[in-house]
Amino acid sequence: MPATTTSPSELLSPKMLAQLERLELVSRKIFRGRMKGERRSKRKGQSVEFADFRNYVHGDDLRFIDWNTFARLDKLFLKLFLEEEDLHFFTLIDASTSMDFGEPTKLFFAKQMAAALGYIGLCRADRVRIESFGTPLRKPGPVLRGRHSLMRMLDHVNQIEPGENVPLLDAVKSFCLRNQGKGVLVLITDLMDKSGYEAAFRFLTAQQMDVYVIHTLSPIELNPEEQIKGDLRLVDSEDEDAAEITVSRPLLEKYRKTLNAFVEGAKSFCTKRGMTYMLANTDMPVDQVVSSYLRQRGLVR
Repeated sequence: MPATTTSPSELLSPKMLAQLERLELVSRKIFRGRMKGERRSKRKGQSVEFADFRNYVHGDDLRFIDWNTFARLDKLFLKLFLEEEDLHFFTLIDASTSMDFGEPTKLFFAKQMAAALGYIGLCRADRVRIESFGTPLRKPGPVLRGRHSLMRMLDHVNQIEPGENVPLLDAVKSFCLRNQGKGVLVLITDLMDKSGYEAAFRFLTAQQMDVYVIHTLSPIELNPEEQIKGDLRLVDSEDEDAAEITVSRPLLEKYRKTLNAFVEGAKSFCTKRGMTYMLANTDMPVDQVVSSYLRQRGLVR
């Protein structure tokens, strides 16, 4: 398999950086952050951007009374402002052995996607944390904020290597124990777990997060008839389970039906539980995925 480790500059080109910095991450929910960010909240707060008036009630802060209006109408009104708030943005990358497959590998695609979305967050002063399967509880990924954190983020993402064959449920539980705050979570995985994804996704629905699942597959996994022929011995890269097959049209048709059913099942499971699902082919340019497909699904604008 090709080496997964890349230089930081290969993850995000200067051209891609220029495209990404015009975008903004969006949450379908309102999350109150700990620090002031650059986004406008639907919540009324105390920033400098005026929003509306309301009647004064006993106990309101006198500093926000509009005395000019009081002088004209002899009534007390309070000025309301749009509050600025920051966003918690998390990315969890599947770094299992099965992700080190394809050209480019699914893991490289996942790392590039995480870096692209993370940079959008950094440009808007959001708090960004990128982690991978198998991250120990005592060594969480760094929390990054601001454009100056770009190289630190790229260095961190670049160090993620394949081989953490952790069950999806265990990885999700471990992630949630380290990150119990509200925010947006993007899970990038090939969903190749023999124990299934259902329990892990049910666990995620109990968290106060906007969850996006990017189901990542390589072109050969999506269209095997173009590259697989004859008698083959297939070996599972994670548990060494082997099977001998003869590639034929009926077998390929069965594979196609099974894959379609799996994809539709995962999509339906996510949709019913308020999570957003997207199937991503690793030969799709990441900037196109972000600016087009993820924009359509409401993650960026």
